[in-house]
Amino acid sequence: MKLVGDLRPVYVSAFLRSVGVGMVAVDLGIYLSRAGFSATRIGLVISAGLAGVAVSTLLTSMLAERVGRRRTLVLLCSLAAIGGLGLALTANFFALLLFAFAGMLNAAGHDRGAASSVEQVLVSESVSPTDRTEALARYNIVLSVGHALGALAAGLPFLLRSQFGIGLFASYRSVFGFYGLLCLLSAASYLFLSPQAGFARKAIRPGRRVSKQSKEVVTSLALLFSMDSLGGGFLTTTILAYWFFRRFGITEAGLAPIFFTAQVLNSVSYMVAARLARWIGLVNTMVFTHIPSSLLLMAVPFAPSLSWAIGLFLAREGLVQMDVPTRQSYLMAAVQPEDRVFASGITTLSRNISRTCSSSLSGYVIQNVSLAAPLFLGGATKIIYDVLLYAALRRREPGKQGRKPCQEASPSS
Repeated sequence: MKLVGDLRPVYVSAFLRSVGVGMVAVDLGIYLSRAGFSATRIGLVISAGLAGVAVSTLLTSMLAERVGRRRTLVLLCSLAAIGGLGLALTANFFALLLFAFAGMLNAAGHDRGAASSVEQVLVSESVSPTDRTEALARYNIVLSVGHALGALAAGLPFLLRSQFGIGLFASYRSVFGFYGLLCLLSAASYLFLSPQAGFARKAIRPGRRVSKQSKEVVTSLALLFSMDSLGGGFLTTTILAYWFFRRFGITEAGLAPIFFTAQVLNSVSYMVAARLARWIGLVNTMVFTHIPSSLLLMAVPFAPSLSWAIGLFLAREGLVQMDVPTRQSYLMAAVQPEDRVFASGITTLSRNISRTCSSSLSGYVIQNVSLAAPLFLGGATKIIYDVLLYAALRRREPGKQGRKPCQEASPSS
């Protein structure tokens, strides 16, 4: 598949941003723990960041087409940079909550925020309908490679301390400052979007309403996807890294290669998912790869040793993200072209709200129930979601991967 026009700046920006997300997601929980915060307060910081992601996604879904996609994306990355720099400057709990919210701090380890919801539409509109799933798979590979390198870079605090004699907290704050710089570079890359893709769409009238068909599709999918994210909120990278840290005493230097490998496995799975969807369909690919991944995760706390725990976790990572490009492709195929930013934004919003709610509880259940409780709650919730998704969509496959019942826009639309 040829890499066309607007895919280049989108891929570059997504890569830079995802490096920062992958790095901070691994280090944040350990940093806050070492700074003396309780598990409950760690969960609240994570939740504040995800709440910021949710609010920004809502505003993006409503305004991006009128304000302009490029302006929206630049603003989002600039706010993220401010949030990162804020984390580098203060350790006050209430200030951290403010910066996490305003900077849309994403501790989930996977970049599924407002910027991503717009990028998915740009990618979808840059290729033909039959290439949509593969293009979205490549986009998610770019994100995952960035997350992988970011997870590897999460070992920087240890390196700065051991090789350069930098203090404990100064080493972490250096990482947050680097994250802010990456967000600024990500904002700059959007300036290379073409006018057609980046500016406000004049065809979108201020009073225009979303089509009835799109509303019905978005409502049903938003409800389903929110349940998936409800489970995912218990399983953010920060929480999983914290679990390994507490259960086996692994520092960020040991966690970095684990989460790097996990992201590499995610990357490979995206293209496998695109190929598999051509054979068995988008819905079957989503469901029948997702359920085994949840079962593997729920087995991790029973692992008799660190090696077994890592093995089960990595096996899970090889399957858990295969529903991502297929889910995105299904959504883009099921709504009218002019409703895609709205659809992507609202479904992303529903996911972020659910993830925020469960993330705020994850620290509490660790502190008051058990260290492994989030893994069980998250895995079980995701399995219930998969069953409901299959029951709702198994007869509503929108043709072979890219084909859709309504009229397609051209790749340049």
